[in-house]
Amino acid sequence: MKKTFQTLICAAFTLASTIGCGHAQSSENKAAESSENLPKVYFYKEINSENLVKIYEALGREAKGKVAVKLSTGEPGGHNFLQPALIKDLVQKVNGTIVECNTAYGGKRGDTQSHLQAAKDHGFTAIAPVDIMDAEGETELPVTGGKHLKSDIVGKNYLNYDFTVVLSHFKGHAMGGFGGAIKNISIGIASSNGKRNIHSAGASTTSWGNPEQDDFLESMAEAAKAVIDHCGENILYISVANNLSVDCDCDSSPADPQMGDIGILASLDPVALDKACTDLVRSSKDHGKIHLIERIDSRHGMHTLDYAEQLGIGSQKYELVELD
Repeated sequence: MKKTFQTLICAAFTLASTIGCGHAQSSENKAAESSENLPKVYFYKEINSENLVKIYEALGREAKGKVAVKLSTGEPGGHNFLQPALIKDLVQKVNGTIVECNTAYGGKRGDTQSHLQAAKDHGFTAIAPVDIMDAEGETELPVTGGKHLKSDIVGKNYLNYDFTVVLSHFKGHAMGGFGGAIKNISIGIASSNGKRNIHSAGASTTSWGNPEQDDFLESMAEAAKAVIDHCGENILYISVANNLSVDCDCDSSPADPQMGDIGILASLDPVALDKACTDLVRSSKDHGKIHLIERIDSRHGMHTLDYAEQLGIGSQKYELVELD
């Protein structure tokens, strides 16, 4: 059973005239037509492996061919990343390969050998093959319509995949404000050089630089667009909003979550998905949300979605559909 949160109410209790009812019906029909054109974001409150598979199925887009499952394997020392026991059934259902690229900040995932060891230690190699996509080099995906990046530099092996399942852990982020689907396909699929290219707003592949904050956020959206343009319809997005730390899974010592879990969300529109996640944080009755909201707003994080929408890769208006 599913309930739509965009319930359209026709009759006002004081309407008595036929003309009034007719006007209300006309307004309802227009609203319904508008709602049908909105991207759907599906939502399960309960986080478990069964619901993760069900929400994938609800999207109605089958992952075919050689499937890349893009997630974060988690920086050693951290503990908030999506756990293998949670994602195993979904990854194996799509016969997926877990894909990552090496980091650009050193740490214990900065080279392929260390990264694969981290993936093994965190339990990911036990549930599926793991491919560090820039282990043997990188390639470029063109960025069209952007103003910072000419191309998105990604792991060479990304071209080996027919379909991408973007499986994101929604949480805060020290630089971007929050990390969700757009961050996962921009910085996440970028090679080490590509990550520096994004962080520097296109200025360098050897240094993070010191760009204006909005330029960095816009560069993330531009890199995401390059991936989306490359994939066409062969991509979908699922986010798990749990362990809601203000810090990313790339942090080796992230702050403990200060608000409760929200649920699993999924969409064919990454902008709608990220917006729905932030909306659910803001509308939560959990007082601990103030810390995550402060992290998002202090980094001007919502600008990423504003610019992504301008680039045409998604909509911040959506229909939230709860599944149970």
